[in-house]
Amino acid sequence: MPIKNEAMLITYSDSMGKDIKETHEVLKKYIGDAIGGVHLLPFFPSTGDRGFAPYRYDVVDPAFGNWDDVEALGEDYYLMFDFMINHISKKSEMYQDFKKKHDDSKYNDFFIRWEKFWEKAGKNRPTQEDVDLIYKRKDKAPKQEITFDDGTTENLWNTFGEEQIDINVKSKVANEFFKETLVDMVKHGADMIRLDAFAYAIKKVGTNDFFVEPEIWDLLNEVQDILAPYKATILPEIHEHYTIPQKISEHNFFIYDFTLPMTTLYTLYSGKTNRLAKWLKMSPMKQFTTLDTHDGIGVVDAKDILTDDEIEYASNELYKVGANVKRKYSSAEYNNLDIYQINSTYYSALGDDDKAYLLSRAFQIFAPGIPMVYYVGLLAGSNDLELLEKTKEGRNINRHYYTKEEVAKEVQRPVVKNLLDLLAWRNKFAAFDLDGSIDVETPTETTIKITRKDKDGKNVAVLEADAANKTFTITANGEKVMEQK
Repeated sequence: MPIKNEAMLITYSDSMGKDIKETHEVLKKYIGDAIGGVHLLPFFPSTGDRGFAPYRYDVVDPAFGNWDDVEALGEDYYLMFDFMINHISKKSEMYQDFKKKHDDSKYNDFFIRWEKFWEKAGKNRPTQEDVDLIYKRKDKAPKQEITFDDGTTENLWNTFGEEQIDINVKSKVANEFFKETLVDMVKHGADMIRLDAFAYAIKKVGTNDFFVEPEIWDLLNEVQDILAPYKATILPEIHEHYTIPQKISEHNFFIYDFTLPMTTLYTLYSGKTNRLAKWLKMSPMKQFTTLDTHDGIGVVDAKDILTDDEIEYASNELYKVGANVKRKYSSAEYNNLDIYQINSTYYSALGDDDKAYLLSRAFQIFAPGIPMVYYVGLLAGSNDLELLEKTKEGRNINRHYYTKEEVAKEVQRPVVKNLLDLLAWRNKFAAFDLDGSIDVETPTETTIKITRKDKDGKNVAVLEADAANKTFTITANGEKVMEQK
């Protein structure tokens, strides 16, 4: 199914019902036309990180169902799957074969062998300066020891968790694996492939090993070339300064808007609309907008759209205004790798306030691009402190497991009903076409007027909002769609 200009749901396979089949039932019965696509978070057999440490991609984890269930979902929605191009689990065939056969393994070049990598740079490498230069996700050098069956040891590049061993994306055997896996995904219904952690994939001496140019463009183009004959496309995932996604956009790839979440929070905390207006005017149409995802709320993404003082203000207000949000939930105490994200549901970040929350979603809907809505956000979910404390995983505060019965109850809440209605309207109204236009005005310090038009100017959607008192009016071709007083 081709990608539609309709909102995409982000969900795990067991978070709106116990498995993919139940998720499908829930979407059809309770969510309806509010979404047109589904980003089904990793549903492959995995050894950690809630699916992001896969050890194979050719089967569905039996706990979630099978390929028939995935393909049935794809009959009703355009689908996005995750491909962890940077790493794979130690339980994978590749790692296990390499561990057993060492240099005789056909996968002896599949991983980045730390010592061999630095040997090519010259003697006595890496220096401390080399290690300090690396853009790291942990305090120490990104390596992990492997003990082979023959008793010898060496180190492999390891950026993320203990289970997630980095792949040598330049190796022939890795490229064969990439092609085989990506084509298989498309044949099972993937219309988009999300390239998780792709910016870490290129390692090069003398760089910080993050978003290394020009090699990163070669990698993205190679993946897109594999998918092009199948009419599928990629969505590169990166949490960084907004200029990097904009650079990706200039190469004509879809991108994520991770700047909008914090910018919108600042707008609703401060009541000032100038920063939001600035960002909406800069944003490309070929993107997916977010307020929430399975990760935390990004802070660094909004840097320089918000000043450092404004980011600090918004972060402090989040802890002050947010419902049951504490700084420690985003710290090492709760196993957080990314100190530049804050763990909270978006609804709770706005103090579980229905008016503020619905206005935040109205801003998202009127922003350039296609809205992505995380399943907890779709149901205006509050922070799950019970799951957080049970697991001691900070991000689990925003990963509640909903039963079918819970979903049936949540969709009766007025804030959820209104959100579903807004999304369904947006999905069908031509003013939001990606080849259309956006005009943004700020009549006063606290107000904003966003006008969306299709390319012919025949269909016009207008949002007029006051960020201070959380009121808004939406019209379509002059007719009122929704009003919040």
